[in-house]
Amino acid sequence: MKIAVLFPGQGSQYLGMGQEFINTDTVCASLMAMAEAACELNLGALCAEGPMEELTRAAHLQPALTVTDLICWQAFQNVLGGEVKVSCFAGHSLGEYPALCAAGVISAEDTMRLVSKRGALMEREGKIYPGGMRAVLGLDIKAIEELIGSYDGPGDITAANHNTPEQIVISGSLPALDVVGQAAEALGGKVIPLNVSVANHSPLVANAVPDFAAFMAEIEFRPPQVPVYFNVTAAREADPGKIKEIMAGQIASRVRWCEIIQGMLAEGVDTFIEAGPKAVLKGMIRKIAPKGTEVLSLQFDTPASLAECAKKIRVG
Repeated sequence: MKIAVLFPGQGSQYLGMGQEFINTDTVCASLMAMAEAACELNLGALCAEGPMEELTRAAHLQPALTVTDLICWQAFQNVLGGEVKVSCFAGHSLGEYPALCAAGVISAEDTMRLVSKRGALMEREGKIYPGGMRAVLGLDIKAIEELIGSYDGPGDITAANHNTPEQIVISGSLPALDVVGQAAEALGGKVIPLNVSVANHSPLVANAVPDFAAFMAEIEFRPPQVPVYFNVTAAREADPGKIKEIMAGQIASRVRWCEIIQGMLAEGVDTFIEAGPKAVLKGMIRKIAPKGTEVLSLQFDTPASLAECAKKIRVG
């Protein structure tokens, strides 16, 4: 069994996420307390009670979701830490930060400080340059790139997330999203608007990159103890200086998730465990793995689902 642990990003949140672990485990509860102090936010109440419109603000959601991912990872270690050897980590967009923490690149406290700053900067850019994101289902990356390449109207648009062979997220200005979205539907694609106020992973947030890089310069990065696959390159990297460069640029760069999972499969990974809210990444694995490939795809975000996950891993 070759195991990859994956961490979800924005879009996986729900009210009550992580609460059962916090209520039943003192180590998980202390992680939330640390995160609240590091970010100067009442994250526990935001995760538990919302309201949802406050939770989904980038400045709130990024630390809230990150601490939930870290709590899930801590709970996993509590239950399976001595039994399971993780071969590699990856995180989807924001989820790359808990992946770096789990791999020993950054401390939990620095992880929280980074995502709090990242969320604030991206929210700032979203107010200056409003935009949005839309998922396009049923078309491949080549078709989407051709549609974007032929757009010559106002604003910016890019393919922000290459999630699966036929699930691409486009990001940018609303007029551009409307035109390219309609063109995608004309080709048979299904277009779903995402509930975000910021055009993540697009030129509209690029001005956040230098400010974030300057903030990150003061934070210690160490070589990964376990390999991490990066969104920007779809490859592994061990040099702390290069990792910092990658993570600064990640804000405005494409999430190459489909390539990351294909790379892991090529390296012999046969078990994927999503540690965090919902099961978005677990669903993507099924669409990325070639037909006939034997892959175990698991997800947990509560003590009950973790127990079920542990049972399946122990059976092997």
